[in-house]
Amino acid sequence: MERNSSLWKNLIDEHPVCTIWKQEAEGAIYHLASILFVVGFMGGSGFFGLLYVFSLLGLGFLCSAIWAWVDVCAADIFSWNFILFVICFMRFVHIAYQVRSITFAREFQLLYSSLFQPLGTSLPDFRTIAMSSEVVTLEKEHCYAMQGKTSIDKLSLLVSGRIRVTVDGEFLHYIFPFQFLDSPEWDSLKPTEEGIFQVTLTAETDCRYVSWRRKKLYLLLAQHRYISRLFSILIGSDIADKLYALNDRVYIGKRYHYDIRLPNFYQMSSPEMSRSTLTEHFQNSRRRCDK
Repeated sequence: MERNSSLWKNLIDEHPVCTIWKQEAEGAIYHLASILFVVGFMGGSGFFGLLYVFSLLGLGFLCSAIWAWVDVCAADIFSWNFILFVICFMRFVHIAYQVRSITFAREFQLLYSSLFQPLGTSLPDFRTIAMSSEVVTLEKEHCYAMQGKTSIDKLSLLVSGRIRVTVDGEFLHYIFPFQFLDSPEWDSLKPTEEGIFQVTLTAETDCRYVSWRRKKLYLLLAQHRYISRLFSILIGSDIADKLYALNDRVYIGKRYHYDIRLPNFYQMSSPEMSRSTLTEHFQNSRRRCDK
């Protein structure tokens, strides 16, 4: 205990205080190293953020090593900075190799550049998503799902082609590339529930889609919080687009367009209600809104 206290006293109490400061400034190499350190620590996350950080920090340590060798002539300062430069350089090469080794099939490249990259999804996260899926081809006039027969056991995202959605033979809407095929069905079921499609999905052209098995995707979402939030946003947005696509098909009277956001729409849209009753209710709603 006395030895520790003596060491502390030597370091703090008896250490000489700077009374005379050096008048001339250090060389330009020292200041360049400091600037590189400041800018380097502003890097972001992800692979490209790490490349940014380690490249600038490596250059900063290299400048410090040169400064220690040329100006200070201190072997210990030079040695530490050079060792740190080598570590940063090795990390940079390793991360660059990892980025280069991430390659995807054409469908995944289109999917990433069109949908996931604009949302800020990093390549490692997208690789995790892609590794849990498979690319499937659906030929023209073949069904992805049949009403009342096909079980809901996967989630699929259309990459190319066009899908026609019908119910009881009546057309509802189309599904275009980079839209989910079965987002309403996915969202309507809990992880432990099972269900069947209430619509028929038919390929109008040759289609390619990416598909995730239901149980495998639930496991992925449970393990990765970011991916879970990402899919929640994508599925919610896709369902909203489908609702508005249905809303665009609901017309009342000669030129009136009914809005699904008005109250009691689910009651009014039932088949047993006559067209005249629906029109009258809509016109009354318009009058109340105008007031």
